[in-house]
Amino acid sequence: MKIRDILQAKGSHVHAIDPGQTVLDAVGLLVQHSIGALLVRDETGAIAGILSERDVLRTCRHRSTELARIPVREVMTRDLIVCVADDEVDYAMGVVTQNRVRHLPVLDGDRLVGLVSIGDLVKACLDEAQYENRYLREYITAR
Repeated sequence: MKIRDILQAKGSHVHAIDPGQTVLDAVGLLVQHSIGALLVRDETGAIAGILSERDVLRTCRHRSTELARIPVREVMTRDLIVCVADDEVDYAMGVVTQNRVRHLPVLDGDRLVGLVSIGDLVKACLDEAQYENRYLREYITAR
């Protein structure tokens, strides 16, 4: 199974935030949309980084009273770990595990085509395993 298969099922919409908005604005969007990360896009629409729940929590640890004043650009992760739509789900699972990240922006060249979470990857692996198990059981019992 490929990343593109996950995007076809879940859609390609990605929630984003401007780097000048505050961390408190980001928290509002994360809660509103029940998501764990926001892509950070600059004024041209280019990807500037990603802001995850972990980034917010790290900020809260030392600066919780300032969340309404801290711009996202100060706490976002700038060095993105990404994948492409043609990557295999197993490969992407290895990438998130090795890099200890929970979200992978999906790129087609320089163009963003979606975002997958570790939950999306786990679900895809489970779905595929269930399908294979069912197929094998039917094959064995049909003899």
